[in-house]
Amino acid sequence: MTTSTDRSGLAAKIAEASLLRGEFTLRSGRTSNYYLDKYLFSTRPELLRELGAMFAERIDRIAAADGKPIARLAGAELGGIPLVTVASLETGLPSIFVRNAKKGYGTSKQLEGVLNAGDRVVIVEDIATSGGQVLEAFGVLRDAGADVRAIICTIDRQEGARENIEQAGVRFESLFTKSDLGIDE
Repeated sequence: MTTSTDRSGLAAKIAEASLLRGEFTLRSGRTSNYYLDKYLFSTRPELLRELGAMFAERIDRIAAADGKPIARLAGAELGGIPLVTVASLETGLPSIFVRNAKKGYGTSKQLEGVLNAGDRVVIVEDIATSGGQVLEAFGVLRDAGADVRAIICTIDRQEGARENIEQAGVRFESLFTKSDLGIDE
């Protein structure tokens, strides 16, 4: 389990690895003077290992609060895949990968992995700004019969994701906020 000191240290490592300054256009279309490049932290095994432990702790808390176990974890293409994989390894729960669109070959599926109707699922996400991409993944999972219990993002940019996700009726948690990473635009 990650202590608060470890948490602060991990936040500093993530910021050091992924915080870029300049002018960037975000997925939401908004411009920002900073960018958190998820691939600069989600490709580093030493950071993933610590994140996996933090995700596992949150997933355990969610299951305890609901009084029922979580059956599966899900992550959206592409940034959520390494994160859901490390969370799956840490918890022992199987994972589902959510494609942005159905593939046009082979099985033509949008969900990879096994999902049974009624499975209690937690979505693991990278960085949440407005929550748009993860809400799309939520919709795909819900339409496939999943009971999505929560969305846990690695970093909340504190720009509306929490409000949008909670308005959709889903519990939202973040491991870190932009403030935790020392970002104050």
